[in-house]
Amino acid sequence: MSADDGCVTPEYWDEARKYLTRRDRVMKRLIPQYGEACLQSRGEAFTTLARSIVGQQISVKAAQSVWDKFAALPRRMTPANVLKLKVDDMRAAGLSARKIEYLVDLALHFDSGAVHVDAWRGMQDEDIIAELVGIRGIGRWTAEMFLIFHLMRPNVLPLDDVGLITGISKNYFSGDPVSRSDAREVAAAWNPYCSVATWYIWRSLDPLPVAY
Repeated sequence: MSADDGCVTPEYWDEARKYLTRRDRVMKRLIPQYGEACLQSRGEAFTTLARSIVGQQISVKAAQSVWDKFAALPRRMTPANVLKLKVDDMRAAGLSARKIEYLVDLALHFDSGAVHVDAWRGMQDEDIIAELVGIRGIGRWTAEMFLIFHLMRPNVLPLDDVGLITGISKNYFSGDPVSRSDAREVAAAWNPYCSVATWYIWRSLDPLPVAY
């Protein structure tokens, strides 16, 4: 992986762009529009997942504000330190009772070794998803975003993602409604680079790079 200005670009990215340009007429049109793509990864696994829990069902701005207050509570953001926090302090940071439960469950999973962080690099996508959805407050969509943005897996197709479905509708079906099986059919040409194609579909809706 090459790092530049805080961005991390997976080594498969250039190969994926060439492959998708050859295989798919829409990708052939989209990819040149967005120049050098840059996937951004946010540090450690635990922090990334904690942020995703904090940000659920609130605006990006509100999520940042709550996160800043929550992140200031432990000396360092580690599972063990989160388990030592007082509920009242977490509430004062703006976290709901449910999110506090989720964050504690996340910390317990990491602290006890119930999730095999060190083994993830060598595990299949679906096995990692199965571990992650065993944590309260983490569903399949969050697990898939984690695979794309944190582990940088090349072939994730997040069919629960509204942006992906909307983008496929706009780019492949002239805006007509799209079913999951329609989306799957379109994505057959993207294999084994569904994550990269998904990235470009998102960019077609919002030219700013998506960061998770």
